[in-house]
Amino acid sequence: MSVLRGKKILLGITGGIAAYKAPLIARLFIREGAEVQVVMTPSAKEFVTPLTLSTLTDRPVLFSFTNDIDENAVWNNHVELGLWADLMLIAPATANTLSKMASATSDNLLLATYLSAKCPVYFAPAMDLDMYKHPATLKTIEQLEDFGNINIQAASGFLASGLHGEGRMQEPEYIVQFIKEDLSKNLPLRSKKFLISAGPTYESIDPVRFIGNHASGKMGFALANQAAMMGAEVILVTGPTHEKTDHPNIEVVPVVSAKEMYTSCMLKYNEVDVAIMSAAVSDYKPTNVATQKIKKKTENLTIKLSPTTDILSQMGASKTNQFLIIFALETENELEHALTKLKRKNLDAIVLNSLNDQGAGFGTSTNKITFIDASLKPKEFALKPKNEVAVDIITEIIARL
Repeated sequence: MSVLRGKKILLGITGGIAAYKAPLIARLFIREGAEVQVVMTPSAKEFVTPLTLSTLTDRPVLFSFTNDIDENAVWNNHVELGLWADLMLIAPATANTLSKMASATSDNLLLATYLSAKCPVYFAPAMDLDMYKHPATLKTIEQLEDFGNINIQAASGFLASGLHGEGRMQEPEYIVQFIKEDLSKNLPLRSKKFLISAGPTYESIDPVRFIGNHASGKMGFALANQAAMMGAEVILVTGPTHEKTDHPNIEVVPVVSAKEMYTSCMLKYNEVDVAIMSAAVSDYKPTNVATQKIKKKTENLTIKLSPTTDILSQMGASKTNQFLIIFALETENELEHALTKLKRKNLDAIVLNSLNDQGAGFGTSTNKITFIDASLKPKEFALKPKNEVAVDIITEIIARL
């Protein structure tokens, strides 16, 4: 999952020959999972067509303050555009547009949107080498950087004039990667390592049957994705589940039994800063596993069970500097049981949910939680989709790190 997934991006295109690269930039953003709104200067339409860009982005391309279809023209609200975006990229950024940005000249929709933007603004200069090296241009770029705008420095190469030198706009792949890396640098969990457990465990009765539970893994995977999106490196130890993740910062370690989960978690535990144990681990396992399928008989079948290894107790006992947080699913005396577990297992926090709350627990796409830390002051959250619950939990952890 890309750091750009779900981002709302304003792509500003100005009137330079490098505008021919803009459709590919838009396409790369969309491939990363972003939503792209193109705003062009009127002269940019001479280099790349709005039809091409609207087809790629599936949004109307904006290039004037109004849509002059008839006498009831619709105003393109640059203020709303500036508030809508998570980031803005102006590529290509010509000398003319850069100068106007620096001097707050607002004679087209793109410049008005830039001046209204509340989000990070990136710009990719594109011009001939003499223009790029002119003191006025260099001063303009320096001023924009002083404003907090982020310069994607031009490369050296063949230019439209036939000359070779600095001023060539960076290639689309470079620009998108630059933005991804820049966003990652500012993520609150960058350089942090998480261990997260998810899903159920299965304990074999015979080669065919097992003891398990209804855990889907949805909550654990949502937590892993959110932590990774916030910059963390994540080790996700998961029992059998249909859930998947494609985030490059998540290492998925599949397990089946409680013993396998214990081994995999403890192997990585000393490496991590935070451990979130959201898996529903079996408390018991068959004492003896049949080597052949157990045949159905007329009399009752009795299976002797033995306790599995208590992963959480082991983690609490061997904790050094890790922030250890677990999930507790209760059906009665929920808060009392959670507080007891928090102290007994040497935890830093506990996430309590109850099967008595409709929409919470196993197999649902929603959850309702209460977050309890060492202060023992419960913080309740409303019923939400599990991906939003994950945001709440990771936010609480960040506040305590």
